[in-house]
Amino acid sequence: MKVKIHQEGLNILAILLAILLVINFPAWLFIRPIAIPITFSAISGIIYLLVLNFFRSPRRNFRGNRDNVVVASADGKVVALEETFEDEYLHCRCIQLSVFMTVLNVHANWFPVDGEVMYVAHHSGRFLSAYLPKSSTENERSTVVIRALNGQNILMRQVAGALARRIVTYARPGDEASINDHMGFIKFGSRIDLYLPLDAEILVKLGDKTTGGVTEVARLKRQ
Repeated sequence: MKVKIHQEGLNILAILLAILLVINFPAWLFIRPIAIPITFSAISGIIYLLVLNFFRSPRRNFRGNRDNVVVASADGKVVALEETFEDEYLHCRCIQLSVFMTVLNVHANWFPVDGEVMYVAHHSGRFLSAYLPKSSTENERSTVVIRALNGQNILMRQVAGALARRIVTYARPGDEASINDHMGFIKFGSRIDLYLPLDAEILVKLGDKTTGGVTEVARLKRQ
């Protein structure tokens, strides 16, 4: 697994580095005792490393059986696993599987299935904690529907959180979807909802940790 810095973080990291240098350089020149600039530099280093960690962009290759597999779209923890009615595109009862990401998780998002992108829509909304169930329908969000190779539609929803203020969605209708590829990115705390057919075999449970592009979360029935 190769890790690099995600393109969404390059400008932020450059600006943050400049700000921290502007703060720390005069401190070393003019502030005494020396313990004060040392403290400033240590705190600045920790802040920069945390932001750097957030914008990690690992490239992952799924090595399991790809036949009808549904793979986690994000790193995080399963916080919802229930039957619900999806009323934006599918208009039917589905299994909702939600993964919550903290600021310490990788925030790149992967396609959950191989197939073709059928629908993409962005919705403005609130910025409630992404851990809350109502964030799926009330928060800023982006919806992507992929027609899997077996013909079933899988809906994936990027949901902004209390700190998140930007959802980036790369997918466009007609694009080929691959579980090895990034479909988007969410900045600073958020969640991913997957809406799966009722007959899908669920392979995770509440509280399980997932790794985007790696963890098998479900298997679709053959059509």
